[in-house]
Amino acid sequence: MNWYQSVFELIDMRSFSNLWYWIVLATIWSTASHYVLGVPYDMVGRAARHGGQAESDLEDVVRIRVDRLLYIARVSGLVIVTLVAAALTMLLLLGFVYGVEFAQALALIAVPMTGVSFLSVRTAEHIAAAELSGEDLRRRLTRHRLAVQVIGMVSIFFTAMWGMYQNVTIGVPGF
Repeated sequence: MNWYQSVFELIDMRSFSNLWYWIVLATIWSTASHYVLGVPYDMVGRAARHGGQAESDLEDVVRIRVDRLLYIARVSGLVIVTLVAAALTMLLLLGFVYGVEFAQALALIAVPMTGVSFLSVRTAEHIAAAELSGEDLRRRLTRHRLAVQVIGMVSIFFTAMWGMYQNVTIGVPGF
């Protein structure tokens, strides 16, 4: 067995039968639900428990992240939407029209994460427009986190069902 075969046996381009794919999927959704608009969610809990400086820190970090997110959306939003739409179209066509399993796996991560990105921009716009602070800000961040977790649960469930379907119909290599 040569080096090339060893590497591809370890990586296994059949995504749904590969443990690494499922580890990456879990890590992506865990990270997405922990970092609400790029702010670690433990800061929200700390601000609710301690108030004072913790509350001020949360508001400062959220203001910085919201301003940055909205700046990127306003300056580069059209270009980003165009490139993301092209990439998602390519993944969806390759995956579900042409049957490329790796593209299916990437699409099942990228499509819901795109929805989370749009939700994040919408939440940032609401926070900036209403100039939320204190309890209202924490409530809005908590609702955003809950929405991300629901999207993640539905996504993981659908990905698991699709992955099991692929493994049953195509078969797992080596068995």
